[in-house]
Order: sequence, then C-alpha cells, then structure tokens
Amino acid sequence: MTRETVGKISSDLLLQEAPTKDPIELEREMHTDYEKNVWDCVQRCIKEFPHSDFFVIVVTKKERLMQNVIRNYFFGRQSCPTPEYDQTVYRYTAAGDLEFLWVVPSKDTCELMRENALMIAPEEKELLRFVLEFYDGTLLKISKKYNKEAALSNIIEL
Repeated sequence: MTRETVGKISSDLLLQEAPTKDPIELEREMHTDYEKNVWDCVQRCIKEFPHSDFFVIVVTKKERLMQNVIRNYFFGRQSCPTPEYDQTVYRYTAAGDLEFLWVVPSKDTCELMRENALMIAPEEKELLRFVLEFYDGTLLKISKKYNKEAALSNIIEL
C-alpha cells in the first residue's frame, strides 16, 4: 500500500475549491490530536527539566512551498516566550498542573477579530480577549512577570 506524499495531497487540494476561507474555522481544523501532542511535549519536558516549572509552546506554521499545509510544532522551555502570532502557551508547574496562558492566532485572524470586535460570536469572545491583550501589551507583561523581567526593560530582576 503506497501513501501519497504531503506535496501531492497539497497540490491536489489547491486545484479544488476551498471548503472554507474562514480563518477561525481553519484554526479549529488544525487542532486534531492537539491535546495528545501537548501532553507528549509535557512528558518530554518533565525529563528535560525535572522538578521545575516550564512552558509548553505551540507554534503554528504554514509550509513555505505548500501554503495550504499548516503544521503545529510543540516544544518546551524554562522561560516564558514573548507573545507572537500563531502561538499558544501553557505553563507546567513542578506540582504537576498544566495552566493555559494564552493563544494568539495568525496575523490575519487577529486583524479580522480586532476590526470586527463588536460582531464576534459569543463562543469566540475569549479568543478576542487574547487578541486584544496581545495588541495592548498585557500578554507581554505576563511573559515578563514569569521571567522576572522589569516591566519596561529587558533587564532581569533578581
């Protein structure tokens, strides 16, 4: 049994009419097996950073040559990342708790939501809150707090 390559599937899909162009619906579709991948990343990071807090970052990227192929990359680190587009961040504590911190969707989705903030459906209000907090700097303040950085500088407070 021969499997088709991602490139072949991508080019075939480009020839077809897209079922949707709604960026929010596209974001939802990308999250198949998402939770399993988050926990797989947590398990890897527990081994890498034993007995300490760490952050799980999920970065969503479009393939450069296949714009209709979108992938999620899961990795961990001990410092809290700076908020960016196409990013989801969790904090895992040494006590074993996984805390969802934020999600910032693609730039197009952020702009669409910010421009249409008064028309956002109730089930998307939390995402809108993250988008607005990304633009007003609230998420950056949260990141700096976790990294023990001074609010208005790049200097780490001891």
